[in-house]
Amino acid sequence: MTDAQPPALRVLVTGASTPLGRALVTRLLQSPDTAMVLCACASSEDDITQAFRDEPRVRAVRCDLRRERDVRSMLFGPARAHKINVLLDGARHRSIDAEGPRVRALNVEATRELLHLCERHESIERYVLLSSAAVYRADGQSADVVEEEHPLDFRADAPQWRRDRVEADVSACVRMGMSRLRIAVLRLAELFDEDCGSQFWDYLRTRVCLRPMGFDPMIELLTVDDAARAIARALRGSAQGIFNVPGADVLPLSKLIERAGRDEVALPGPLLAPLYALRRRVTRLAFRYDVNRERLHNNCVLDGRRAKAELGYEPVTRVDFGRVPLPIE
Repeated sequence: MTDAQPPALRVLVTGASTPLGRALVTRLLQSPDTAMVLCACASSEDDITQAFRDEPRVRAVRCDLRRERDVRSMLFGPARAHKINVLLDGARHRSIDAEGPRVRALNVEATRELLHLCERHESIERYVLLSSAAVYRADGQSADVVEEEHPLDFRADAPQWRRDRVEADVSACVRMGMSRLRIAVLRLAELFDEDCGSQFWDYLRTRVCLRPMGFDPMIELLTVDDAARAIARALRGSAQGIFNVPGADVLPLSKLIERAGRDEVALPGPLLAPLYALRRRVTRLAFRYDVNRERLHNNCVLDGRRAKAELGYEPVTRVDFGRVPLPIE
């Protein structure tokens, strides 16, 4: 008598049009046990349809996740028809400057609505939320190596970009143990690539990088390839809980600047905020010192033992720093 085979993977992916989303879909399709990937697209299905035009297992559906009616129609229309059994909640505004109720509707309210409706869906059994290491508090008074139980950053004066991520993360965490869904929350290290919302990608996009005098914190970077591999393992697995997803590159800020071939200038901390505000106006780059001040002063390296033990994930892909472009001068 042979053991029963696990059911084929039929996954709904939100955020599929991002670089990480596309890499994940590509990875999922490499396995024959993936029967269907349904991609939720914000405004147009053309990009996903074109990228995977020769793959019959990929379907795209237009859905504005900020609209409860659209979400309900997607889940109880195409997702029901394709017998989707796993949902990846990966759609977030990537811009650190995005603010307001419409941004929060995507970042937070959509997660709550997806959880609410998935719990009532007849075929969806597993829910995976993409979160971020940015939810952790990094104040210099706690551990440098961060486990999943590390305190979160609940500061009321934190930028909306961080507050929204903390709120979405907590919204999923509080349903663990109370929901029929098998819920996993993946807290990714800094996703270091173009068009991924990486602050350190933008930090390195000038010839001279400023850092606070007397501080040289450890910076952890995660490649898109490793992130997609970790997510794919979480989607196929049954492990529940919170999982840190570390990157293969952990290096001091000064070494990060050196590896990227940039020059560094160490300045007193109070000078960096106005200088980087000026840099934003001149270069139109997105890096904000006020949002990243703690990360430029304190260590916050993810402990990945839980992901290794329960998901079988370890980072293996190193960052190619030569890909970081300089701004047009």
